[in-house]
Amino acid sequence: MVRVAVIDKSLCKPKRCNKECIRFCPRVRAGDNTVEMGEDGKPVIHEEICAGCGICVKKCPFKAIKIVNLPDELEKFCVHRYGVNGFKLYRLPLPRPGKALGLIGANGIGKTTAVRILAGEITPNLGRTETPPSPQEILKAFRGSELFEYFTKVFNKKLKVVHKPQYVDKIPKYVKGTVEDVLAQVDEKNRLDKVISELGLDHIKDREIKYLSGGELQRLAIAAAVLREADVYMFDEPSSYLDVSERIRVAKAIRRLLAEEKYVIVVEHDLAVLDYVADYVCILYGVPGAYGIVSLPKGVRTGINAFLQGYLRDENMRIREEPIVFHLRPPVRSFPKEDLILQWTDLEIGLNGFSLHVEAGEAYRGEVIGILGPNGIGKTTFVKTLVGDIKPKDGSVFSVNSLTLSYKPQYLTEIDFEGTVSEFLEHAKNSPLSSKDLSTIVKPLRLDRLLDRELSSLSGGELQAAAIAACLLRDTDIYLLDEPMAYLDVEQRFSAAKMIRKAAEDRKAAVFVVEHDIIAQDFLSSSIMVFEGEPGKRGYAHKPAGLREGMNLFLKNLDITFRRDLQTGRPRINKEGSWLDRYQKTVLKEYYYIPEKEEEEEKEE
Repeated sequence: MVRVAVIDKSLCKPKRCNKECIRFCPRVRAGDNTVEMGEDGKPVIHEEICAGCGICVKKCPFKAIKIVNLPDELEKFCVHRYGVNGFKLYRLPLPRPGKALGLIGANGIGKTTAVRILAGEITPNLGRTETPPSPQEILKAFRGSELFEYFTKVFNKKLKVVHKPQYVDKIPKYVKGTVEDVLAQVDEKNRLDKVISELGLDHIKDREIKYLSGGELQRLAIAAAVLREADVYMFDEPSSYLDVSERIRVAKAIRRLLAEEKYVIVVEHDLAVLDYVADYVCILYGVPGAYGIVSLPKGVRTGINAFLQGYLRDENMRIREEPIVFHLRPPVRSFPKEDLILQWTDLEIGLNGFSLHVEAGEAYRGEVIGILGPNGIGKTTFVKTLVGDIKPKDGSVFSVNSLTLSYKPQYLTEIDFEGTVSEFLEHAKNSPLSSKDLSTIVKPLRLDRLLDRELSSLSGGELQAAAIAACLLRDTDIYLLDEPMAYLDVEQRFSAAKMIRKAAEDRKAAVFVVEHDIIAQDFLSSSIMVFEGEPGKRGYAHKPAGLREGMNLFLKNLDITFRRDLQTGRPRINKEGSWLDRYQKTVLKEYYYIPEKEEEEEKEE
């Protein structure tokens, strides 16, 4: 048995504790130096003599220590370790030319590390932190595998890598100029005009970078990547901030690279997009922040289904206690009249030259209304009108009582708070956190270990989780969460979805969720509002409808069809022009849910 002891140096604060990890260690009390202070003033755990009792894990006041036991045979697959008591990565994904490789896994499980190793940004040390191996030793370790040839090219500088970063909102800090000027500087394929058109950047090509929205920055970053001449293209979360049609457009642009026989690697948490863009996937599992294991490559459908079911059959490994299951048939929108919380007549709303027409509708206590539509179409404007922050030009909103709103903004840069995560959450709730808050909201979002961290030091995914928790900790009548799934991994997305549904049911609140992840909306929502029109100029909002009616209206406008995976029930995007795409559009008139009769016939076949 191999002992892996990991200390998160960002959480460890020896000046603010009583060195519990040393004081309570049984081996230290017996006279061994199992735990001792290092040269940097922080503790070092010697794994070879650690008993693995876990007492230091429980006693550490800052939750900075993780100790896990792994099989001995796994150690020969160790690819990289971040120093003594650092994160360990086992195995690597296998990129193949002309094929798109997708990576699935929790944040902090090693996806970025694996990508950076394949990009040549990190040299794998095979777990030898004190005596790093030479390139010849690394190649010897991979001899007999497909990675041998790949790393031979890496070490001989024969692979040029282009890496699309995850956090595109930081681009304006480092890049200046107009969209067209910036892209012209990196256009190594002489395809500038074609790529601008393919990614829908025509109307903003003369706009300064500093004035771009999150979705526009995302498409700019992807355009810059595909315009570069390279051997390996890596895309880290390419769908964040994009609406559904833009996600399909981006996926097609990435797929076009495969015709050039390039290596393409995509890290993506929107499973519908990953299913569309990838040819095969590798699943990363383990303990976030402690160790990660890369699974053997699997076909994209088989791999995503195995991930959702939480069991890797070929490795006999369970990675989740419960499977994630979708409904094959949509729930009916039916609420008792006494649960009506608000209703509105036809509304005409004007704001800074933008006009929005809203059909008359209503919302009920316990209802989760998913809002779908392009960016800049008036979704947030509508909900703020419902709670009285914006007055409509025409029409009225009627509520049972005066309503309060808890809002999670779309852009995390809007969060302006100095202090720790704990202080931020208590400020949002306006009272100390209770044990129930910790168990039902904080822990499922993996924030329990971050409570003493400064909010400003959090990553994008951690800050997103904190923003969701702050929104749900407020006891209000209406919750509005604007793109809550951005930067969250798949596990966190479904945890957040369960919490949002539970908040609606337990607090008898109405919840509006603006989200472009179709799978998350399908799992989360009880009804759908569809917004359409011309972004930035005019919008039209349909009244809330059942999932089937709402999804079909939305996807019909986009001319996109989804089918259902009969094993897990998850939505899958049909390839444009495929037989099933044409059959659903022309014969079934069904863009999202296959009718019950057709499902049964398909099962019989």
